[in-house]
Amino acid sequence: MIQKTDTQDLFLIPATTDLSSADIELFSNEKRSFLLHDALRQKGMDDFGFDYILIDCPPSLSLLTVNAMVAAHSVLVPLQSEFFALEGLSQLMLTIREVRQTANPDLRIEGVVLTMYDARNNLSQQVEADARANLGDLVFTSIIPRNVRVSEAPSFALPVLAYDSSSKGAVAYRSLAQELLKKNTKIAA
Repeated sequence: MIQKTDTQDLFLIPATTDLSSADIELFSNEKRSFLLHDALRQKGMDDFGFDYILIDCPPSLSLLTVNAMVAAHSVLVPLQSEFFALEGLSQLMLTIREVRQTANPDLRIEGVVLTMYDARNNLSQQVEADARANLGDLVFTSIIPRNVRVSEAPSFALPVLAYDSSSKGAVAYRSLAQELLKKNTKIAA
């Protein structure tokens, strides 16, 4: 399933439409919440020498998302700068707490990153202010702006860093990656 990409040392396992029915198929499995956890710890996984494994989850609290949380060391939460985003964040925090209590006590929140941010929009500014007031240092300094180049990149089957590396979106994602690496270096020390 693991596929090489044109980017050095970057591999993907792409999703397929089969995942759309995964919740229903997994429901009757006794170890349904641990399937991804067990798959990532199979013999031979260490041979790949991955530094990080990023799991991109659907924007819902489904069985697939719970599987990712059970398998993960930490959760990076994208928070859209939209009206109902903070409400959804509250539910996500409750789910993370439940996963900690039942399946993965070491799960931590890596942080919250504001996305689809438009500095000209009062709502974006209000969501940022609320997030920083309620979550403090959990909110990353880096903010991902609304950016046409980020939206266009997938239609060309390219990451934004390859599609337009100088766009505001690409610059913001690089900044986030640097902030993540810096934070993890401090944790490891």
